[in-house]
Amino acid sequence: MQRNKFFIGGALILAAVVYLIVSSTRASAEYFMTVDELNAKGSSAINQSVRLSGAVLGDTIQYDAATLTLTFDVAHVPGDNAEIEALGGLAVVLNQAVNDPTRSRMTVVYEGVMPDLLRNEAQAIMTGKLGDDGVFHAEELLLKCPTKYEEAVPEQAAN
Repeated sequence: MQRNKFFIGGALILAAVVYLIVSSTRASAEYFMTVDELNAKGSSAINQSVRLSGAVLGDTIQYDAATLTLTFDVAHVPGDNAEIEALGGLAVVLNQAVNDPTRSRMTVVYEGVMPDLLRNEAQAIMTGKLGDDGVFHAEELLLKCPTKYEEAVPEQAAN
């Protein structure tokens, strides 16, 4: 009888631990969407918290230091790493995205200090919500700038 209580208690504790691991992993596994994917969702994406990735269009960057409001446009970049490598690497893909006027684009508004890495052809990964006006309101802004890492991957940067 005493043994059964220990087995049942141990099984309940194990089940609780497994549940916590699975639920926390699922909650933290947040993949980013591309500009095309977010545009395809249309009005169903409005006010939904998403992570968005795109190539920064340098000539659209506007920063108001008084209100700490940053506005810029991003162009569609593929979300699949294998596809990016097949197209010549991240630097090449970002360059093509910025220079292709037919790529879908989205305006981003971010309130905060302007990051040092914000420049033309940087990859922006933002967490935020799409507004009714079609503008993405970013709460978090992360940037990757492949030109900063040219020494690490000289063959990719040379392309």
